[in-house]
Amino acid sequence: MSGEQRIRAFLFYLSLISFCAGLPFILSFALGYKFNPRTLKFTKTGLIFIKTQPQGASIYLDGKLLNEKTPASLNEILPAQYAVKLELAEHYTWFGDVFVDAGKVTYLDKIVLFPLRPNIKQLNKEEISAFWPDREKDRIYYVDYRKNVIYRSDFDGGQFRDIAVLPQKVSSLKELRVSPDKEKLMFFNDHQIVIVYLEPLKYPFVLEYPDKEIMNAFWHSDSYHMILVTDKNIEALEAKLKPATVNLTNLNKKSIEAFYDEGKNILYFLDSQKAADGRYYDNLYKLELSNKILPFLGFDQDKGQ
Repeated sequence: MSGEQRIRAFLFYLSLISFCAGLPFILSFALGYKFNPRTLKFTKTGLIFIKTQPQGASIYLDGKLLNEKTPASLNEILPAQYAVKLELAEHYTWFGDVFVDAGKVTYLDKIVLFPLRPNIKQLNKEEISAFWPDREKDRIYYVDYRKNVIYRSDFDGGQFRDIAVLPQKVSSLKELRVSPDKEKLMFFNDHQIVIVYLEPLKYPFVLEYPDKEIMNAFWHSDSYHMILVTDKNIEALEAKLKPATVNLTNLNKKSIEAFYDEGKNILYFLDSQKAADGRYYDNLYKLELSNKILPFLGFDQDKGQ
């Protein structure tokens, strides 16, 4: 065998040995395995998918800056817990720990990177004490207790103007309800209901409840009656200064949770009932208030229901 043939044979066997030695690595990578220097074994890898809002954040994995930017899929990650850091200019840095499982995808796809300087805009043009949004009509109502003035604007603060005046001697109000016809506002606190008309020449008025604590109040769909939930009872009444009132039911609980479906005129409320064992149990009740029972002028108010 000539010298050239011996060299060719040597190179052939060297290539064959190298291929055989590297074949397990090639097959392992093809099948999703990677050599783990900690265990000195081939281990099936996992994947991390990262998505941020906004996009384009730099990714650090265990302190090492990667070439990828969000959104990104980090492949061939050995199973373990990793520290992830996401950086984007003029935004707060996001930190988190993620555990990668073998053969699985770990998702970090609900990350919001908040700006260092939030876009804050003042909406009111006058002094205010409280506000309530009306999402359905894209309006915000404001109250200035010092001047007893009610303002209104859109959700961007545009068309800001005064629309009504509160009666005198009204305590701080805790909630606002806009009537379905959008012509009246009902404010209430623990012992007062305030009705404000949004049309001219109609004056606001206050209904006083010194012996009851108002838990909640709702408009009936006819925009004329109200459903009042107190610590003693649930009653329906007219939206006028001396309203006719119907006691719909008495209550056992002092603190009542209630929800009113204005479209169907159904009140859902939580109350307690005494059971046969002598104990009181909380129950959820459904009270249907159709137009057939309202208005109720001439109803015997002493009978109730």
